[in-house]
Amino acid sequence: MCRIFCIYCKKSILLQHKNARIIGITGGIGSGKSRVCRYLGRLCQMEVVDLDDICRKLLLPGNDGWQALKENIDSRFFQSDGELDRVSFRDELFKNKQFRNLVDSLLHPLAQKKMNHQLAGVEGMVLVEIPLLFEAGWQDYVDVIIVVYAEKVHRMQRIVNRDGVSEEQAGLAISAQYSLSRKASLAHYVVDNSGSWKKTCNQLEHLSEALGCKD
Repeated sequence: MCRIFCIYCKKSILLQHKNARIIGITGGIGSGKSRVCRYLGRLCQMEVVDLDDICRKLLLPGNDGWQALKENIDSRFFQSDGELDRVSFRDELFKNKQFRNLVDSLLHPLAQKKMNHQLAGVEGMVLVEIPLLFEAGWQDYVDVIIVVYAEKVHRMQRIVNRDGVSEEQAGLAISAQYSLSRKASLAHYVVDNSGSWKKTCNQLEHLSEALGCKD
């Protein structure tokens, strides 16, 4: 597989929804996919659905995701006020595959239901940021897949700086997901976000033309 890529089409786009064209954007932790998603959404004037935001809301005390976890995982992952202890919860997710699989089985159906609700009635192109698109097996639910790529050294640095974790913890977070090379091989388009933001924006300009949302 080519290790240096700007933007290129990986395969023909087969899936088309009746009234909407769902553009799924994914990548690995620390690849910068959220920033890329926001910029492309503005560039193409597309509605953006953020699965991370959906999951954050699901995990608020009393909501469906929180309740599912409360009933199925150890109480040590919750604070005295009922809030999820996100630090210990995140650490366990990254180092314990069995725990991660349990959490995924509880939250993915709820997140997908919320996503479908937001997409109901949408017409035209809509951009959906799905961090675990391939891990969740949702690739067949979107019409176009965009993978945001970044070299591991850049991802490690971003995770450490953003989340205030050690390099070891950042490495565990990266290892818990599919490799970016594997994701890129399954994408229709790949955006390399290893360099400067200006270079990334140039790629997104070309991508907007390829998607047909810019003359």
